[in-house]
Amino acid sequence: MLKARKYEMFAKARRPKAPRGHEILAYPDQESEAVFVLDAGEQPPFCVVPPSNDSLLDAYSNAVVRAVEAVGPSVVRIHPMLEDPRMQGVGSGFAIAPNGLILTNSHVVQGASRFIVITAEGRSVTARCVGDDPDTDLALLQLDQRLDLPVARLGDSKALRRGQLVIAIGAPLGFEATVTTGVVSAMGRSLRGERGRLIEDLIQTDAALNPGNSGGPLVSSSGEVVGIATAVIAGYQGLCFAVASNTASFVIAELVAHGHVRRGSIGLVAQQAPIPPGLARATGVTQGYAVFVAQVDAGGPAAKAGVREGDLLISAGGAPLTGLDDLLRALDHHSIDKPAPFVLIRQGKLMTVTITPRARKRG
Repeated sequence: MLKARKYEMFAKARRPKAPRGHEILAYPDQESEAVFVLDAGEQPPFCVVPPSNDSLLDAYSNAVVRAVEAVGPSVVRIHPMLEDPRMQGVGSGFAIAPNGLILTNSHVVQGASRFIVITAEGRSVTARCVGDDPDTDLALLQLDQRLDLPVARLGDSKALRRGQLVIAIGAPLGFEATVTTGVVSAMGRSLRGERGRLIEDLIQTDAALNPGNSGGPLVSSSGEVVGIATAVIAGYQGLCFAVASNTASFVIAELVAHGHVRRGSIGLVAQQAPIPPGLARATGVTQGYAVFVAQVDAGGPAAKAGVREGDLLISAGGAPLTGLDDLLRALDHHSIDKPAPFVLIRQGKLMTVTITPRARKRG
């Protein structure tokens, strides 16, 4: 009995089987009943609608595009007309007045008295330097021919915050109308330029700047110029600097009126710094920022008045100091040789010292 069942199972295993269809492609067999469900409603024919340009741009891209469209037409490329052809350079700038006034860097104009300016539309005109301030690395050019150039608007650099989007426009290595983006990394920086001169009230950004970007605008997402590209630390990525627009506004007024900036000096290196909330409450100070003293020149007016490294300057002559642009205005030509009270915080206490600014040396 067991032997017969064994042979029966062996024969069944060798019997050929009907091919099995794929489950997804198999039809119901004849014994089962197929059920079809039909949609009684009529659907419109399906069609592919190409997306519009606006839908392809996200909020970030839209902000950059709007800022570039607002400021880009005012940006120019600057070529100094030098006698030695081997010393030819290139820089950037932008129009700040309808009469053809161009703002750029002081180091762009050094060594030349005449310049070739190429507009965003490709027009080439000559220009001359009408004002230069190496202390802030800013200079003004005046076009020899009147052009209908769009004018860029200077914004309030003091309203910037770390992490805020900024856009750099310029002609790096001669490639005009180049756009890069980044964020504000820090504000109120001080940096020594390539000639050893200390430049103050700088915006630090990671927006890529290269040789040729110098003098170009650093633009906020609202389309306002908040900085003027000035320096890059070679060999390091993301360490780029621009002169704050508030400082530029003060310098422009002086350059237009006098051709140079007349200012006093108290002999220190400083930068903008926030006032810790606890320190503000303890001293009764209501402003959010002050001027941090990083270095005091021996024998200078500040040192003679007793100012020390680490002090926080709160006010000068009764005017609050919330940034280096405020200190720059407090040290205008009217301040020279005139004693003024400076309020500062040292070791959690308010102090007042009297400083007599001296004339700042030119050149």
